[in-house]
Amino acid sequence: MTKLIFKNTYSPLSSEQIVAKEKANMKKKRFEHCVRVSETARKLAKLNGYDEEKAALAGFVHDYAKQVPVEEYRKVIKEQDFDPDLLNWNRAIWHGIVGIFFIERDLKIRDPEILTAVRRHTTGDTKMTTLDKIIFVADFIEPGRDFPGVEEARKVAYASLDEGVGYELQHTLEFLIENKNKVYPRTLEAYNVWGIK
Repeated sequence: MTKLIFKNTYSPLSSEQIVAKEKANMKKKRFEHCVRVSETARKLAKLNGYDEEKAALAGFVHDYAKQVPVEEYRKVIKEQDFDPDLLNWNRAIWHGIVGIFFIERDLKIRDPEILTAVRRHTTGDTKMTTLDKIIFVADFIEPGRDFPGVEEARKVAYASLDEGVGYELQHTLEFLIENKNKVYPRTLEAYNVWGIK
């Protein structure tokens, strides 16, 4: 694993403090995934003329709240004015949309672009910034991922970020439907924008 040092943490906390807090907040396997997403985000940023440091930090913190207890999520949704419909979903959706509450609270990162990218990484969106797309795709194609089609996903994403977003949305929807899982409405809306060419 690469030693993680972020030149700008967008927080009063140092790189070391952010890394330590994240490591303490999740299991080793999840932490290693976050490191790989950070490295993949940096690579995608370089290819797409985006700030590599900012992308690497956003990639690192994207799953900060993935292992927050369900009851704590429910409490935050109710008390922090989140859309009550979120209570009908689960951590797969919450850790992006509601996860930004924990990132702001614990890591003191308040940069709107980073927070938006984290918020959108679980669902996609009809409008996505370059950073949104980088984090969305980096999470899907990082080197630890191993699913049918992942090599093609990497090839597509490294050639075209927009097409990488479309590829991911299509395959995510196929996976959800095959497994008879509910589809979050925003993901379907995002597919209608990015997934159909």
